[in-house]
Amino acid sequence: MNVDPNITKYMIKAKITTDGVVEKPDVVGAIFGQTEGLLGEELDLRDLQKSGKIGRIEVDIDSKKGRTEGVVLIPSGLDQVESSILAASLETIDRIGPCKAKVEVEEIEDVRAGKRKKVIERAEDLYKRMSESGKTLSESIISTVREEVERAEIITFGEDRLPAGPAIKDSDSIIVVEGRNDILNLLKYGIKNTIAVQGTNIPKTVQTLSRERTVTVFLDGDRGGDLILKEMLQVAEIDFVARAPPGTEVEELTYKQIVKALRYKTPTEQYLSTKGMSSELKEYKERSDRSVGKEKIPENHEEKVQEKKREVTSHPEAEVSAEEDEREPERKKERHLERVEIKKTFSIDDPNSVRRRISELTNTKETEIYDMEGNAKGTFELAVAPEAIDGSEKVGYVITGGVISQRLVDICHRKGVKAIYGYKRGHITKKPESIKVVPMEEA
Repeated sequence: MNVDPNITKYMIKAKITTDGVVEKPDVVGAIFGQTEGLLGEELDLRDLQKSGKIGRIEVDIDSKKGRTEGVVLIPSGLDQVESSILAASLETIDRIGPCKAKVEVEEIEDVRAGKRKKVIERAEDLYKRMSESGKTLSESIISTVREEVERAEIITFGEDRLPAGPAIKDSDSIIVVEGRNDILNLLKYGIKNTIAVQGTNIPKTVQTLSRERTVTVFLDGDRGGDLILKEMLQVAEIDFVARAPPGTEVEELTYKQIVKALRYKTPTEQYLSTKGMSSELKEYKERSDRSVGKEKIPENHEEKVQEKKREVTSHPEAEVSAEEDEREPERKKERHLERVEIKKTFSIDDPNSVRRRISELTNTKETEIYDMEGNAKGTFELAVAPEAIDGSEKVGYVITGGVISQRLVDICHRKGVKAIYGYKRGHITKKPESIKVVPMEEA
């Protein structure tokens, strides 16, 4: 409640209780009406208020279940005795509006004592500042030069001319923060792949970067950070979330706090699930599915394959002799035994074994998935492998005979896959740090 600045001596605080529902005007009216003439003209409330010896009466009440409770504050410029008499007169009030009431004075606070406490605290603060300003000239110069170098490192980036660290142009992973001071603090500790959104209205530059880079949002531990996160979830693609400790801001964190926050950053889906943000989680999953852009196999795919086979076998040059036709089952059996033998000797931890498996899957145009222990879970054609992975649980590793695409990386990251091995690496613009992407020549 606001206190009249002209009243500087005492604050009378009284608790009120009624057996019915009343409003603030009823309380004020009861105070003036039922104390009028009780203490004589010298202590009449209306006259005291007109002369400035009594401040504005503040009432804070709440009604629940047919009862009203609250407090009344009366600022007083009277002396101790007069303030005590005035406070005692409030307890004579027995009705407020149409309801029975009880008024009980809880305390008469000496406002000047509070002011004296503030004076002491402020004096201590000023004294400490005087002591701190006594540092050596060399320390002051070093600090000044360091701050100027850090400021000089900040660049403006994109069409929105956002403040950013000097590494923002070339880094595959970027850190999105709230403001310029956050970037300055991170630069102080050598973190340069940063960019600031400058408020809750997320700029186009950041939205575009989020689709091209691996993005970690590093936000303050307050309501402002929550609002920026919700806005980012709606218009940008976020991979990880890092937060400052509750009630603190990124710009004031120490090196140890910054490293800890970034080390324990959380994948966005897991963060939303942990924080109980169900609506945001649902929207995030829907947007992730749309960005992955699942390809569907046409319903008549099998018919087209069979038709193609008929076209090929009906061609004169495609005819085979009876002897070759008889040997075909034997060849299939040999190939099957060869694949079984390769599987028996396969180990996900052996690079040579992985390369041989990639080569085999390249010939058969298939993808194979493994659990967290490296045990095979299934083999699928390249065309349907992404859907198979997306529909499987506890997938630890993927080996494909095809190209490792951005779509495959996105799905595997969402399913918690540790590593993807493949024939070659496609055009991958966003690779999460938690997943290994290994083409055949690097396996």
